[in-house]
Amino acid sequence: MSGSQKPLELILARNLLTSVTTPSLLVGRGGQLLFYNEAAGALLGRPFEDVGQMAPDEWTRAFGPFEDDGSPTPIEDLPLTDALREGRPAHGEFRIRFSDGAYHRIAASAMPIVGGGDGASGAMVIFWPVDDEKAREVTTGRHEVVR
Repeated sequence: MSGSQKPLELILARNLLTSVTTPSLLVGRGGQLLFYNEAAGALLGRPFEDVGQMAPDEWTRAFGPFEDDGSPTPIEDLPLTDALREGRPAHGEFRIRFSDGAYHRIAASAMPIVGGGDGASGAMVIFWPVDDEKAREVTTGRHEVVR
């Protein structure tokens, strides 16, 4: 993680997510995207190394989430916001834009990451396509970013 020194718990969470075969991402206290793993990169069509850290408005504009009518889902309505603000796990379903340009429904579970300071220092979000066939594709470790 480039930039200022990150809390140890976020560094350890990033290390954990690199070995998880289910699409996963890591956000900081303010909702900034700090990292996503290879499986997430395969769905989104871009490896994290090409994208880098992003502010909340940047990553939500690029990848979503989106409502069923195509409008952006407010970040306040995301499970990750509950994890950050309330310090509790949360789960939800919504649509994101995959590398094929199509919108796909996903399930997402967010878990707060708590360190020595006040409240959550970040959150891990693990997500997967609701469609069973697509979910099997992305959780078997057979993912590759197509450029």
